[in-house]
Amino acid sequence: MDNDVLGILKLRIIKGIDLAIRDSRASDPYVVVIMGDQKLKTRVIKNNCNPTWDEEMTLYVKDVNTPLHLTVYDKDTFTVDDKMGEAEIDFIPFLKCKKMELKNLPNGCAVKRIQPNRSNYLAEESSCVWNDGDIVQKMILRLKNVERGELVVQIQWVDVVGFRGLSHIKL
Repeated sequence: MDNDVLGILKLRIIKGIDLAIRDSRASDPYVVVIMGDQKLKTRVIKNNCNPTWDEEMTLYVKDVNTPLHLTVYDKDTFTVDDKMGEAEIDFIPFLKCKKMELKNLPNGCAVKRIQPNRSNYLAEESSCVWNDGDIVQKMILRLKNVERGELVVQIQWVDVVGFRGLSHIKL
């Protein structure tokens, strides 16, 4: 087992909202997720600027400071796929909540609220919420380098036996 791994970040790409049009009347969007040397992608949703992927991805976290980068593309058959915006997820506020090692909270209890600002991609306030014995954070990310569009995502941390975990990490 890899001793460099702290744990697993489960990323759910839920949906896109009002994504840019890159074909004649719509787009065929998909999302590419890059974190360090890991690269994952969603399926393509044809002819839809408000796609619902609801796909869960698993990323191994070796360094909490490695950015989690998302890029939305429009799938093209005969040409290079067009970029439709990008965003990054800052999961440090989420990991600070996780490190609090809370127990037995009521479902839906907000542990921390994160405000949108110039240094994050949040389109609106996001909360770290207790859900079925764990903390999850759902967020709406405003895509940059594009005229419009947002991504709805959710993150969750998974501790794995044999991995280093978060206990000795300074955040």
